[in-house]
Amino acid sequence: MADKTVMDMFADMAKQINLPKIDYEAFVDIHRKNFEAMQKSAAVLSEGGRAVFAKQQEILGEVGREVRQLLADFKPGGSPQEVATKQAELAKRVFEATVKNTKDIAELVQKSSSEAPKIILDRVRASFAEARAAIESKKA
Repeated sequence: MADKTVMDMFADMAKQINLPKIDYEAFVDIHRKNFEAMQKSAAVLSEGGRAVFAKQQEILGEVGREVRQLLADFKPGGSPQEVATKQAELAKRVFEATVKNTKDIAELVQKSSSEAPKIILDRVRASFAEARAAIESKKA
């Protein structure tokens, strides 16, 4: 009895209570794949964050150029109606640019935030199938 390891004792106990045999190598492989999926998911999120940051930098540069150009072009003069028309056009252009930029950023965030969980979910599904197969292969 003293020569038996803890694993041997667990194996004996499993035989006595008729536990299913398990392919432990398959379970190690399942967990390796799980970690890989988590790394891939984190990479997708990280890449999404970098893309959002790059887009924000691009937008800020574009807005700066547009504001400089608009200020250079905006020379209020003429009647109050003409000045109001120019101000309304300026406000319209700023609003349209803001909506477009917000939409672009929202699309980037949505894309990365939907891809990352899908990677994990797909891996969870595959893990269950692989675990079931590992247990059933030892039954035979």
